[in-house]
Amino acid sequence: MNSYDIIIIGAGPAGLTAGIYAGRQGHKTLLIDKGICGGLGLEVPSMENYPGFEIIAGMSLVSKMKKQAEKYIEIQENEEVLKITKTENGFEIKTVKDSYYARSIIIATGTKHKKLNIPGEEEFKGKGVSFCATCDGLLYKDKEVIVVGGGNSALQEGIFLSNVGADVTIVHRRDEFRAEANLQEKIKQKGIKTILNSQIKEINGKNFVESVTLLNKDGTEKEVQTNGVFISIGFNPCKSIVNNIGIKKDDREHIITDKEQKTNVKYTYAAGDITGGLKQWVVACGEGAIAATSAYNDLEK
Repeated sequence: MNSYDIIIIGAGPAGLTAGIYAGRQGHKTLLIDKGICGGLGLEVPSMENYPGFEIIAGMSLVSKMKKQAEKYIEIQENEEVLKITKTENGFEIKTVKDSYYARSIIIATGTKHKKLNIPGEEEFKGKGVSFCATCDGLLYKDKEVIVVGGGNSALQEGIFLSNVGADVTIVHRRDEFRAEANLQEKIKQKGIKTILNSQIKEINGKNFVESVTLLNKDGTEKEVQTNGVFISIGFNPCKSIVNNIGIKKDDREHIITDKEQKTNVKYTYAAGDITGGLKQWVVACGEGAIAATSAYNDLEK
């Protein structure tokens, strides 16, 4: 079994930063992800609040971070972790490909998209229903699309889709958006249509999405024609792999950590969106740096 000082599970912004810090500190480190590096960060069309860049796409920043991390650590992509087992002196990590031993672990598995859980959502996934404007947006040039949500991500998706030539309408169940003021101003400047106090009851079509049924706050319904539905209503933590080692979570299933990103299980740390709080790229990076430094200090003791 291959042995490491630190194994990081999840290669988003938090995991990549933790890898850079852990590797530079001289500890043998492995970074594992069930997909490719970047996680949901790959879906960010553009950021204007990451220090050092006036504007940068998530995919570009991930590429830079991965290149830097590869100088110091081993990275295994497309290798899902199936189980973590606590041993006398560390942890055994079983994946779909192999098994590894680690003296300490950092959980940076992030979050996954929340679903509407309505008729048509699963049936039309990949046939008009999408959770990623960056991935699928170019398919909807000169077509009508609906973005569902009212936070920063939803408005960013709407702006991106408008920029690639889609005719965008944003649907939000409340009477006002939760997104930052500058994003709200941008959708006004771009003339992006909005429908407030409404939620999607059903996604309709034959082979592909053709329309949605909206349920308005007053109880009335109406059908709106559209070619695509982009769902951006928030995220749920990816936490199942830690269930059997006793890591404590809050009532929303986020991993509980202290200021040093330590969990209640010795030599186990967590960083990024999996810990809840402010879900921002720069915050995830900060937590990743803290987690790796805490792991280093504890192992040296």
